[in-house]
Amino acid sequence: MKKTLFLLFSLVFLVSCNENGDKAEERILSDSSGNINQITLIIENELWEGKVGEAIRDNFAATVEGLPQEEPMFSLSQIPPETFSGFVRRNRSFISVQEGDEAGARIVKDLYARPQTGVIISGESEEELVHVINESSEKLVSAFKETEMKEKQRRMRKSLKKDGKLEEKFGLSLDFPSAYRYALEEEDFVWIRKEIPKGNMEILIYEVPINQIEADTNTIGNIIKMRDSIGKTHIPGPTEGTYMITEEAYAPYLFETEIDGKFAYETRGTWEVKGAFMAGPFINYAIKDEENNRFIVVEGFVFSPSRGKRDNIFELDAILQSADIE
Repeated sequence: MKKTLFLLFSLVFLVSCNENGDKAEERILSDSSGNINQITLIIENELWEGKVGEAIRDNFAATVEGLPQEEPMFSLSQIPPETFSGFVRRNRSFISVQEGDEAGARIVKDLYARPQTGVIISGESEEELVHVINESSEKLVSAFKETEMKEKQRRMRKSLKKDGKLEEKFGLSLDFPSAYRYALEEEDFVWIRKEIPKGNMEILIYEVPINQIEADTNTIGNIIKMRDSIGKTHIPGPTEGTYMITEEAYAPYLFETEIDGKFAYETRGTWEVKGAFMAGPFINYAIKDEENNRFIVVEGFVFSPSRGKRDNIFELDAILQSADIE
């Protein structure tokens, strides 16, 4: 009898905690799984093969800006609703498309696993579903990007390189895995590298006066000049007289963002080696540190010919976004 009463009390306690928003549910959710930047689509086959699926691909598998070849923002994996059960429900990011319900798109967190971001898209017809997808995609893409960035940073924190070199030189901390090593250290410039199959992933850190970037309204032009000057001084090519520059044929993309709560210019584009056949993507953050009258610049770039580079750039982005200026 005592055992029965104990089990009954435990069940009531768990239900009560869930209803009151307690942390009881956190103890029973499994860890989520899945590759970085992969979304599971729970959608009927006929919808996936028609205009609804096309709208999803246009919005969630759009080409990543700044890469030398076309690569999708997210890798999409479609399954019909009846197979969305068991282990599959632990996928970290998913979209469920439901035809016949009231139109809308809502984000659900940690529904079947943790961390997990799910999106429920509904509409009474295919036309309504397409409209909902197109209208809400910007918000939904941002939610998935945030989830994937946090997950990548969480994985990297398991094996971080620990030293105080960047703090000593720049008053900066940066979370990067121990697989990276210092390739070049100078008084005002640091180059960090990780070797990958048939290539390298690189990180540069340096600082410039505020007026070097904001001397006039041509911000992107000033950032290109800054990058090309650094490339000529510090990043040599394979033969004498060659060095890294911003690709001349295409202007990079420029955005405004925040890093460590500070205003920053985000630049994405392609680098090349002047005088040699070498090129690849880069991402550059110029973080405005008004207290010290400087921009501290953190940049990542990849050399990996004939291979996809989306995930490489995403890893570098996760590292650069961890920047913390003391």
